[in-house]
Amino acid sequence: MPQPAQPLSPSPRPLAGKTAVITGASAGIGWATAVELAAAGAAVVINARREDRLNELARQLSESGAAVKIVPGDAAASDVIRQLVEESFAWHQRLDIVVVNAGRGMPGGVLSSDMEKWRAMVELNVLGAAELMRLAGAKMVQQKSGDVVVLGSVSGHNISPFSGMYGSTKWAITAAAEAMRREVCGAGVRVTTIMPGIVVSEFQAVAGYTAENFGKGVAKFGQLLEPVDIARAIAFVVAQPQHVHINELVIRPTGQDYP
Repeated sequence: MPQPAQPLSPSPRPLAGKTAVITGASAGIGWATAVELAAAGAAVVINARREDRLNELARQLSESGAAVKIVPGDAAASDVIRQLVEESFAWHQRLDIVVVNAGRGMPGGVLSSDMEKWRAMVELNVLGAAELMRLAGAKMVQQKSGDVVVLGSVSGHNISPFSGMYGSTKWAITAAAEAMRREVCGAGVRVTTIMPGIVVSEFQAVAGYTAENFGKGVAKFGQLLEPVDIARAIAFVVAQPQHVHINELVIRPTGQDYP
């Protein structure tokens, strides 16, 4: 009879030899993901609008022995997206992991959110994200491997009227990710959507969430997620054997019942 498979000891550097791109890397989930993937052995390309923050992250990663490259700019801008993909591929002639993380938040629903801010949010959360997915996916199809990890949200998984317009952008990009998965999986390319619950970072303040429209409602959830909690999950997903694909992953604080 066949013998049962023996468990494999995890490699301390499972991503050695791989190149990983992370957008929105100046803070929060993006910063934590760059640190996590670099610790797992990946050469990382980091992108965000705040070049000073990228330089600080690059300094820290370099001091820890990681290979790091910065491509500053707006992840909603086509010229920046093209530059990011082309420079990342040219660096090591590979594009193994792309974490589509940059995004904007917004409190309120269709009637109550700030309509003047809709367009910028859609351009980054949907159009910019999809363009990066498209250009990176084309490279990965050619090399017959790669991981595209898209940051969605539980607000897109389970739409809430309290963040309805933001959740709608995350619903849209989750749909685009699944459509792309079906398009590229036959070429050995994996597309994963990570849908976090509430993660404590500067995202809330930048998006306009306050104690009144956010803080009181989430206090009952208890301990909330930290960026590193999501970063660890991303590292786990992309380190799976090539034939194993974790397609969607919802991560909530234990006490978060909704959305």
